[in-house]
Amino acid sequence: MSGERFGTFVRREREAKGIGLREMAKMIGVSPTYLSKVERDEFSPPVEDKVKAIAKIINCDPDELLARAGRVSSDISDIIKRHPAELAALLRTTRSFTVKDIAQLAQQAQRAKDK
Repeated sequence: MSGERFGTFVRREREAKGIGLREMAKMIGVSPTYLSKVERDEFSPPVEDKVKAIAKIINCDPDELLARAGRVSSDISDIIKRHPAELAALLRTTRSFTVKDIAQLAQQAQRAKDK
């Protein structure tokens, strides 16, 4: 994920898909003025459900878009709250992992869960 700001990224992706500002605003249930200010990074990103709706519209992974917004999905936050020490240790251990390493770890965990 590049360092591109949330609003700048959303505007670029929306425009690339040929979706007008007013159309997108209506689709996510906000005013065009509000969305315009978000896209110009004058306002903070919207709440989680709106970010997820935007992600669906622009065909972006919702967790990646939430990360751009400086947030973590509420279901992930809930999981971390149930096992804070263990998950913090796991995340710190994987800090230097590559994307491929993390994907392999996730696959191994899924196979173990499925047994």
